Amino acid sequence: MTQSIIERCEAKGLRMTEQRRIIAQVLEGSDDHPDAEVLYARACEADPKISLATVYRTVKLFEEAGILDKLEFGDGRARYEDAERAHHDHLIDLTTGEVIEFVDKEIEALQERIAEKHGYRLTGHRLELFGVPLKRGRKD
Repeated sequence: MTQSIIERCEAKGLRMTEQRRIIAQVLEGSDDHPDAEVLYARACEADPKISLATVYRTVKLFEEAGILDKLEFGDGRARYEDAERAHHDHLIDLTTGEVIEFVDKEIEALQERIAEKHGYRLTGHRLELFGVPLKRGRKD
């Protein structure tokens, strides 16, 4: 990533209010995949006057501008991450909701081969795996 979220918003001509700047900074500082309510709680630490509605409107605006990616992990909550983060896939723990980011060269190569086999060149993809932890040997 060479530009910050704020810089990319400004380059796209989005009006950057102080509250939008705070939300952008919170997103940039997130190393997880926050939903709007988590973003709201974090943004309120910087500005208690930010409303949840402002957060929802802002993430929608950023998503429509291609600044954020909206992620659905099957828990009914839309989550967000910077659209320009380095490519990675997700493994979602269905028992805890933990999201594990990973990159696997074999999976990447397989996806390329599948696309080629069907006469396509990949321009992007998203992979989300859902699972539960393997039960390790029980000690009774």
